[in-house]
Amino acid sequence: MASKTKSKSKGASTDGADKLSKSDYLAQLLPLQLELNAMARWLQHQGKRLLVLIEGRDTAGKGGVISAISETLNPRQCHVVALGKPSERERGEWYFQRYVPHLPAAGEIALFDRSWYNRAGVETVMGFCTPEQTQAFLKQAPVFEKLLVDDGILLFKYWLTVDQAQQEIRFAERLADPLKRWKLSPIDLDARRLYKEYGQARDQMLVATHSRHAPWTLVDFNDQRRGRLTLIRDLLARLPDVAVPPSKLKFPPLGHAPLVESFGGKLRPIRPR
Repeated sequence: MASKTKSKSKGASTDGADKLSKSDYLAQLLPLQLELNAMARWLQHQGKRLLVLIEGRDTAGKGGVISAISETLNPRQCHVVALGKPSERERGEWYFQRYVPHLPAAGEIALFDRSWYNRAGVETVMGFCTPEQTQAFLKQAPVFEKLLVDDGILLFKYWLTVDQAQQEIRFAERLADPLKRWKLSPIDLDARRLYKEYGQARDQMLVATHSRHAPWTLVDFNDQRRGRLTLIRDLLARLPDVAVPPSKLKFPPLGHAPLVESFGGKLRPIRPR
């Protein structure tokens, strides 16, 4: 597994005319998803644990890339973790405690849609924690992650970058689309006003928590489709390229005509219409 961080150059916005078409995106995604399935077989075969943290500003595209990774994987093996606000009891725990139960076991993949880095981002910028709590977190996070890596967890941390012009377009889309309206909250709208402050908090976090054992990788997500492909390729490139063939299954003929579904009681299925 490589430890070198690949970062994008500053100001590498993607013009709308250069954005990847959906058909080209899907054509490039399919072979990557086949590789992801091969990677998942290798994890199970070796009993390895994979932990991927996806962080970034609001609208950056965290949910989209997590869906692209997980949609063809076994949901019993690949778990998406997207925790809500901490409960009263959780607020009285050690900060990292509520994340520990969601760490992967042998052969599993855990994809975190935001993670313990909420403390260094939204909690810091919105005043949900004290400056002392932020500083304590920035000191403890590399130590916590060193324990995870030393125990054999394969840990990858991605930050998705997005310029404010693109963020504004995506906020407007969420406001106009009733199917995306749930993604928009008052805290999201504050992110518009506090774009610069979020950037300053991010820089402080990257400086404090970018380490040899758990480096950050920045990915340009101004074009979300290109960003998803780039992130998945990077993830696959950092894992061993070891092919574990699928288990062979026998699929003999039925030996009789296919049976029709029938029910002995009064209940009947709803007919398509």
